[in-house]
Amino acid sequence: MKIANYWDKRARKYAASKIADQAAYEYTRERTRSYIKPTDTVLEMGCGTGSTALELAPNAAQIIGTDVSPEMIKIATEKAQSGSVTNASFRVASVDKALDGPEPVDIVTGFNIFHLVRDREDIFAAISRKLPAGGLFISKTPCLSEPSTGIKRFAFAAIIPPMRLLGIAPYVGRFSFAQLEGAIRDAGFDLIEVGSFPEMSRYIVARKR
Repeated sequence: MKIANYWDKRARKYAASKIADQAAYEYTRERTRSYIKPTDTVLEMGCGTGSTALELAPNAAQIIGTDVSPEMIKIATEKAQSGSVTNASFRVASVDKALDGPEPVDIVTGFNIFHLVRDREDIFAAISRKLPAGGLFISKTPCLSEPSTGIKRFAFAAIIPPMRLLGIAPYVGRFSFAQLEGAIRDAGFDLIEVGSFPEMSRYIVARKR
């Protein structure tokens, strides 16, 4: 499966869909907003149609959204233009290429993206290299093997493999809260805020050492 094509086909429907847990989304959005200074350049990995980037843009000097799907980026750019958001830009880039731009960044974000990436540890290390000391890495990631979520983790384990065989689901990694947090620490970060919003998704604010 070509992942860009997969998301291109779903971009317009994705843009029109409702957020599953609005309260959790708003809470983590506001927590993220609280860490952004007016002088910061923020880079978002896997920005989708740009909704979160555009909501955070007023708090930053510049926000750069990246996504593997050209159609998603097209929609994000349309939103920025229609909303007259001048400090947000969007470009096509897979997660492993998102940090290749020449601009320095102060904060890297990634929401609901890292469970879709096979080489998470390598990506976290690349984020650490990109950020200055004290720079922030803010993420929210579904942890589909988290024991505290009970029977839900078994449901995902049963459903996802056949969906992938049918070509109706991308790669989905399964790991626990502890495994995710350990991988981020090992990449050179200290965790300064951690929570679950909603139950299976780990929100992490990490500062580069």
